[in-house]
Amino acid sequence: MIKMTEDISFKRIFCKLIPLLTLLMILDVLVPSELYAQQTRLSELVEIENAHRKELIGYGLVTGLDRSGDRTISSRGAMFTVQSITNMLENFGITVDADRLRTRNVAAVIVTASIGPYHAAGSEIDVTVSSLGDASSLQGGVLLQTPLFDPDNEEVFAKAQGPLIVGGFNAEIPGARVSRNQTLTATIPGGGVVTGNSEFEFDTERPLGLILRDPNYRNARRIAEAINEAFDEELAFVQHAGVVRARWPDTFQEQGNRNIFTSIILDQEIEVDTPARVVINERTGTIVAGGNVVIDEVMVSHGSIQVRTQVTPFISQPPPFSGGETTVVPVPEVGISEESAQTVVLEPETTVAQLAVSLNSLGLSPRDIISIFQAMDRAGALRGKLIVM
Repeated sequence: MIKMTEDISFKRIFCKLIPLLTLLMILDVLVPSELYAQQTRLSELVEIENAHRKELIGYGLVTGLDRSGDRTISSRGAMFTVQSITNMLENFGITVDADRLRTRNVAAVIVTASIGPYHAAGSEIDVTVSSLGDASSLQGGVLLQTPLFDPDNEEVFAKAQGPLIVGGFNAEIPGARVSRNQTLTATIPGGGVVTGNSEFEFDTERPLGLILRDPNYRNARRIAEAINEAFDEELAFVQHAGVVRARWPDTFQEQGNRNIFTSIILDQEIEVDTPARVVINERTGTIVAGGNVVIDEVMVSHGSIQVRTQVTPFISQPPPFSGGETTVVPVPEVGISEESAQTVVLEPETTVAQLAVSLNSLGLSPRDIISIFQAMDRAGALRGKLIVM
């Protein structure tokens, strides 16, 4: 009797614990997905209004090339390279007759770089070097000191110099040549040094403007909500999908405090809403699709028609003793062959991965897949934006 009472009590307790255990199991499934949801800092999503970058450009010389620089002789040579070399040597007190200059180890180049509004004097920046003349390769070259200026006002903001890093190579012997990637464009990481910059100041008469790099109303709303929650005050508001503004609090009115206020805002994190996109490069046959691209129910049918033409020579032989001549008469032939259509039916909510498996099973080329994506977009079955480069 006692044992039966204990069993009944245990069952009653266990029945009361079932709802609690069920709730714990649900929380165990839901809470991790919320805690570990991908968060992105605002500094990676927005730019400060009026804090523009400056695009710099300069003209320079690259030396140390292994006879792969600009030609300095013949009518097809780069005359500006010859003039630049002579002017450079004159700065060192060496006078050279431009008509007698012979070298293939120098190339004229255009140097480009960009500096942000917060780059101070002494900051290092990356520069890009590209050939301007008829050089065959910049591999192994060294850029001589080149001033970089703003084309709008011709003010020098940086100077560049250093050895080039080329992403390809050229190998040549008489009668054969092998090349890989581009050798007429190079980079110099940290090869530029900022010599001066315009000081950026906040506009005290307007709220702080945050420019979204990718305009999106949902992201803009989340940015405003994150700022208001961080300061426990209704400071931020959405101007439109590309701009969020935040009013300056009373405790951050001074210029130094405004920088602190801005840094606090840029440290906030939100969950980013990434739009579904499919990017197609028709020149290279490249297709890049995001994982959140979904395809509605649609039928894909693919087939091709091949037209084949051929001319078969026919020898016309005259009868004996007829006096005729043997002639060759071309006989044209035309043939048409059509492959049977290959059909695949995609179920609703099909992902890009599932679509890729289905299209690969048909043995289609990238060009065919591009045409299918464009047709699905026209049919309204592609839940995403199709971008053709």
